[in-house]
Amino acid sequence: MTEFWLISVPLDKTSLQSLEKLNHAVCKARLASSFRFPIPELKVGTLDVLMSVSDELTRLDAYAESVIRRISQCMSEVMEPSKDKVLENTLANGESKTHQKITQSPSKAYFQTLLVDLVSYVTRFQWDRAKYSTSLPLKTLTEVISKQVSQTESELKSRSAAYGNLKASLQGLERKIEGSLQMRTLTDVVKKEDLVLGSEYLTTLLVVVPRENYAQWERTYESLTDFVVPRSSRKLLDESEGGIFTVTLFKKAVSDFKAKARQHKFTVREFSFEESEKQRQEMNRLNSDKKEQYGTFVRWLKVNFSEVFMAWIHLKALRVFVESVLRYGLPVSFQTVLLQPDRKCSKALRELLSTLFSHLDSAAAASKPDVGLDIPGMSPLEYYSYIYFKIDINLVNS
Repeated sequence: MTEFWLISVPLDKTSLQSLEKLNHAVCKARLASSFRFPIPELKVGTLDVLMSVSDELTRLDAYAESVIRRISQCMSEVMEPSKDKVLENTLANGESKTHQKITQSPSKAYFQTLLVDLVSYVTRFQWDRAKYSTSLPLKTLTEVISKQVSQTESELKSRSAAYGNLKASLQGLERKIEGSLQMRTLTDVVKKEDLVLGSEYLTTLLVVVPRENYAQWERTYESLTDFVVPRSSRKLLDESEGGIFTVTLFKKAVSDFKAKARQHKFTVREFSFEESEKQRQEMNRLNSDKKEQYGTFVRWLKVNFSEVFMAWIHLKALRVFVESVLRYGLPVSFQTVLLQPDRKCSKALRELLSTLFSHLDSAAAASKPDVGLDIPGMSPLEYYSYIYFKIDINLVNS
């Protein structure tokens, strides 16, 4: 199950005993897996600041999660693989020595770090003091993460739009190649040697002939008008609906030839070798640009998925710290536990938590253990006698 419950209780004797009972019970009944989730002591500030930061963290938590989901969705659309392939690339930086470096390139500082799957990062969480210094006030830490997520979202929009426009342009040209014989681009069909070019008197036309009229074309094309070069017709393309044939004739006979061809259900295609070459070059350029941008964009998505995911988990830690101080008071004294519930045992685990920590809030304990308490400004599912935050890392869409 990719859902975690982040629990916080005060460090009083009763709560510590309850934690021991919790660990024993979840182990014995296999209700959940339990992990440490260490949160450093941060600068508390005033009550007004704590209340303000609490509101901002609530908003920022949802915002960061939405950006993570957009990055993973974009990765899925760009890579166009199976869900498993996307999961292989949605990783987070970690410090576990059991994971090997994926590259030794000194020019890519990010890829020199270790990568771990999301579950491992959450269950082995360590506060990153280098990125988020504990000497900074809570408000500043919140602003740092907010700016990071906002910049990532902005760049995601611009990069996604640029790649999308390039892909659309390429698909537009590809659709022209895949169209009907009367309309499609012939860049990969007609070669320079198939045409008479640069002649003062002669020209080569391309004619679409229905498959059932092949024999009629061979019998009649030389006599459709005067000035057709004998035996000048060659079949360049043969498909189920028909084929494209060349015919060489004097330029002065082109109009008459087109009129007679229509009478026999032959369609003379408008074609310019120069325009065809331009389209061929444009197609090659777009394919080259797409290949280059694909690699760059995918690397950016991987890096920034990891960065925003780690920032998001730090936000969860900040929320636990702030709410613990607001609820349990000063001095800062609380214990956090990370639970990974068994999918079938969520209700039983919630009931156990309610029983063990009912002494923390009698009003919450009196409510149904799987519903919570209705408090203005909070969802009923968010409030329990203990502090609770959900971390759902199922971030890759099916």
